Amino acid sequence: MLQTSRQEPIDSPFNNTTTAEKVMKGIDLKGKNVIVTGGYSGIGLKVTEMLTEAGAHVVVPARTVAKALPVVEHLKNAELGLLDLMDPNSIDRFAKGYLASNRQLDLLIACAGIMFPPLKRDSRGNESQLSTNFLGHFQLTAKLYPALKKADHARVIVMSSRAQSWNGVDFNDPNFKHRTYNARRAYAQSKAADALFAVELNKRGQKDDVHAFAVHPGLVPGTGLNRYVSHEPLRKASSFALNQLELTHVINAGHSIKARFHRQGEYDYFKTVSQGAASTLWAATSKQLNHRGGVFIEDCNISHVVPADSKSKFGVRPWSVDEREAAKLWQLGEKLTGTVFPI
Repeated sequence: MLQTSRQEPIDSPFNNTTTAEKVMKGIDLKGKNVIVTGGYSGIGLKVTEMLTEAGAHVVVPARTVAKALPVVEHLKNAELGLLDLMDPNSIDRFAKGYLASNRQLDLLIACAGIMFPPLKRDSRGNESQLSTNFLGHFQLTAKLYPALKKADHARVIVMSSRAQSWNGVDFNDPNFKHRTYNARRAYAQSKAADALFAVELNKRGQKDDVHAFAVHPGLVPGTGLNRYVSHEPLRKASSFALNQLELTHVINAGHSIKARFHRQGEYDYFKTVSQGAASTLWAATSKQLNHRGGVFIEDCNISHVVPADSKSKFGVRPWSVDEREAAKLWQLGEKLTGTVFPI
C-alpha cells in the first residue's frame, strides 16, 4: 500500500495566478541565511531577488561566476560562490567553504537544473540530468547538513516538475547503461527523484527540525531551462513577450476557451517568472507548512495524488511520493555519489 497520507491540499490563500510579490508580502527574513542554486537566472533569480528584498542573505553558487556576476552584483545581501553540480570535488569545496564560515543555513533552495540535453556523463559515469538535477543536490545537501541542523526550522526546497508524471525512477538502470538513452525519460526520472528525495530527507531530518519540500513551479516558458530545445535569441524574445508584456494571459485565455468548447475540465496555463517563483517561495516561507514537510507542491498548495495511469495534467503520481520508493532512492543516491548523510 502506498504511503502518501500527508499529500493532501490545504486551505492555502494562493493559487496558480499568485505572484512572488504577493507570497512575500509582509515576510521578514532578516538574519536568515539562504543558498539558491541556479539563483542567477529564470525562476531562481526571481527567488533570489525576493529573498534578498525580504532581508535574507543569499549565496548564489554558479558554475561560471563571470556569467552570474553581472546579475548578482546588483542585488543587496547576495554573494556569489563557485559550484559545478556535476563535479563532486566542486560540491565538496563549496560546502567546505560555507561550513568554514560557521553560519547556519536556514534555507537551501535547489533551483539549478538541465532539461533534454544529449547524452553526457559526469566523472562517475552518471547521466547528466540525474547528476545535475538530483545527485549533485543530494551530495550538496549532505555536505551542508551540519549548517542546516544548526538553524531553527531549516527548510530544503527541491525543484521538481510536471515531468514527474511521465515516468518514475528506473532503479535497475538509472544511468542508461543498458537501455537506449531517451532525454525525455531521463529528465522525468530526475524530477521524480527530486520529489522522492524531499520525502526521505524530511523523514530523516525531522529530528533535527529540518524539513523538505518538492515544488513544481508550473509551465514557465522562456527560461534558461529550455536552452537545449530552443535557440538563444528565440528564447530571449519569448521570455520578454511572455513575462514583461505578460502575454501569458492571452495564451491562457485561448486555452481556456478551447477547453470549454471541447468540454474539457483541464487546460494548460503558462506562468510568468514571478508566478513560477511563487510556489517555491511559499514552500520556503509559509507558516502553513510548519510540520507538513515531505510533500509535493504545485500552484502554491500541497498537490493531490492521482493514479499512476491518470491522464490529468496536474497532481503528483504515486511513484513520486511513495515512502518505500523514497527509501530506495536515498540508497541509490548514496551509492552513486559515494556520499553518506550525517543523519
